[in-house]
Amino acid sequence: MADLILRIERLPEARDLPSPSYMSEQAAGIDLRAAVSGPVTLAPGSFALVPTGIRISLPPGHEAQVRPRSGLAAKHGVSVLNAPGTIDADYRGEVGIILINLGSEPFEVRRGDRIAQLVVAPVTRVRVEMVDRLDETGRGAGGFGHTGR
Repeated sequence: MADLILRIERLPEARDLPSPSYMSEQAAGIDLRAAVSGPVTLAPGSFALVPTGIRISLPPGHEAQVRPRSGLAAKHGVSVLNAPGTIDADYRGEVGIILINLGSEPFEVRRGDRIAQLVVAPVTRVRVEMVDRLDETGRGAGGFGHTGR
């Protein structure tokens, strides 16, 4: 049983949609649904902000990460553009999902489609300290691919 509570307010335009929920016993993400009034077609290479019809209240010290659904990515090339998107604990607006079609065929988002998943995670806040020089490491400034294959 969960120790934390995620409060969800369903907006009037989504009253007929199923509640966001985990789709299996040990799922990490809560599936979110499209609260579009009619079909939205994403042409290949295009993106759109898709409403979910919900607002959330996260426990203090937590964030919600908006992640793609693997089935949409594998079958249609549809993903979340800013994955993972972050929802801060003090945000109270409608949750919107920026979907992008990376596939080769148009993709239609229909009302009630499961379009993304929401993962709640703890946040570690740090004190920012500006320094004149960082400590050295074995890797140093080596960038992408620097350690080989």
